Amino acid sequence: MASSTSRPPIVFVGAATFDAITLVDRFPEPDERQVAAAVRYAGGGPAATAAVAAARLGVPAAFVGAVGDDDEGERIVAGLRAEGVDTTGVRVVPGQPSQASVVVIDRSRATRAICTRPVPALSLGADPALLDRLTGAGWVHVDHRGWPVARALLDQLPAAARPRVSVDGGNPIADLRLADVDLYVPTVEALAARHGSLPVADLLGRALAEGARTVVATRGAEGSVAARAGYPPVEAAGLPVDVVSTLGAGDVFHGALLAAWVRDLPLTQCLRYANVAAALSCRGIDGRSAIPNHAEVLSALDGVLPDRQEEDL
Repeated sequence: MASSTSRPPIVFVGAATFDAITLVDRFPEPDERQVAAAVRYAGGGPAATAAVAAARLGVPAAFVGAVGDDDEGERIVAGLRAEGVDTTGVRVVPGQPSQASVVVIDRSRATRAICTRPVPALSLGADPALLDRLTGAGWVHVDHRGWPVARALLDQLPAAARPRVSVDGGNPIADLRLADVDLYVPTVEALAARHGSLPVADLLGRALAEGARTVVATRGAEGSVAARAGYPPVEAAGLPVDVVSTLGAGDVFHGALLAAWVRDLPLTQCLRYANVAAALSCRGIDGRSAIPNHAEVLSALDGVLPDRQEEDL
């Protein structure tokens, strides 16, 4: 198995935010004032948090996205750098604010409400450095904000020169072309919104029929299920934990899934690895502080994982 330093990086493209997060016993009523159990400021965003997860799990990770020329933007970039994420692909948009969110977490139900400011747009445009960054990646993983960049990249490159593409399908994505996607990772709910109310196996089959090479659907605390053409679906149960907050858990799942994949683990073990990483991240209020490292995930898995992929993606 190649060492982590010799692998090409996974490049995560999309949203990065700076979040103000508060933990309360329950969502406040209109005009009600509550005393919070905790208030925290932390980085967020689907692609950015997935990059942090991959880096903390020992896999080279880079982030490509846009921030504004403001204090929040500086904090977003500093937070990524502190985690060892390569930020040379971050672009600062003059005159625009960075994406920022206010998140209220209801401790009694482990749910949250999010109010967010839009992220500055990112375009490949005349930016050869970004194009080189993406074409040199082992994988390019995108969220709903990153898909237009991936689509533009794929349109510019011949098939033989394209990096492998992973898509976070938890949020609606306009003009998503699954025929261009090697690894499609929606929630079961997102699959149902796209294909209708069907059994999970049929939903996976519909996504494969659209052209995705591998589909992994997340089911929250119940774990995840995956399918690829010509093989029966596989699934892995979630890890029971005392949940403080599920903020960012899906994003951690995506980063961990790719971290497991580039370690050449079998598909079922990739699901188990990502389930554990996402579950352990729910021990924290924010989406990043409780992300485990590789050793912690192995410990939760009893330290036993195969060391090769049973099939190529």
